[in-house]
Amino acid sequence: MTPTPQPHPSLSGSLWMLVAGLNFALMGVFVKWGAQDFSASELVFYRSLFGMLFLLIMARQPLRAYASVHWLRHLGRSLSGLISLWLYFLALAHLPLATAVTLNYTSPLFLAAILRFTQPHDSRPGLLGLLGLGFGGVILLLQPHLTPQQWGYAGIGLLSGMSAGFSYAQIRSMARLGEPDWRVVFYFTTLSTVVTGLALPFQPAHAWSLHSLGILAGLGLFATLGQLTMTRAYRTGITLVVANLAYGTIVFSTLLGMVVFTERPALTTWLGIGVVILAGVGSSLWRSSLPARSLPAVATASGDSPPPPRPPE
Repeated sequence: MTPTPQPHPSLSGSLWMLVAGLNFALMGVFVKWGAQDFSASELVFYRSLFGMLFLLIMARQPLRAYASVHWLRHLGRSLSGLISLWLYFLALAHLPLATAVTLNYTSPLFLAAILRFTQPHDSRPGLLGLLGLGFGGVILLLQPHLTPQQWGYAGIGLLSGMSAGFSYAQIRSMARLGEPDWRVVFYFTTLSTVVTGLALPFQPAHAWSLHSLGILAGLGLFATLGQLTMTRAYRTGITLVVANLAYGTIVFSTLLGMVVFTERPALTTWLGIGVVILAGVGSSLWRSSLPARSLPAVATASGDSPPPPRPPE
């Protein structure tokens, strides 16, 4: 029997990132619905709590499988991710939505800067240029603007992007150590649940209903699926290509806004979508032209076994 052809490793990473972008966009829809009944702090907590519960159900691993010798790396990734999330919500509370989202989406640029200093062989000028093009499309798509009184919160939004960049770099590092996707996400959701849960008594509480419970469950589900597929994307793809395709979340969010909230994007919005897609396609074409030795090692998903060796130089 002829074996079923397997997708190219880096192509698989690109596809996983597109799936992650759709999941994060759907999560945004549930955040928008949930904001009618809950504060931003409560949404962060419930996002983490329901995400952790869904992950426990989906992973179905024995208790010993949750232990990791790389727990310090998990702690660093989880803290940077949580800090980014909190800063992002704070920026959303005080800045126009487009401005806050744009500032948070500087994370791929920070990731490129991190790789420029830590792993120069992964910081190819062509991909860095495509990252800049993609971010230019995001600016055009969201049309951000600031007033003099908002620069402090703009700095907070920029810090959220920087924290996310560090988090993505740590995801890549753990993937090369053979850490499975579900464990990376589990540590993040668990730490986020504990930290935000401890802060809840100091926040105004809001009552639940069956309707709001469904919204919170949907929020946690799509957040978890987004985290899992994003982690898989960084594991199997070229880092800067995957980071570029993260801009697809903005495209999916725009389309969902049209369908769910009957929003009507302006002509510049459609132009921005085109630029984002162009950057994503360009990064994929660049990926397909790379020699085999440029591709990342792919860690096994079964547990703590080390990744296979790279092809010979």
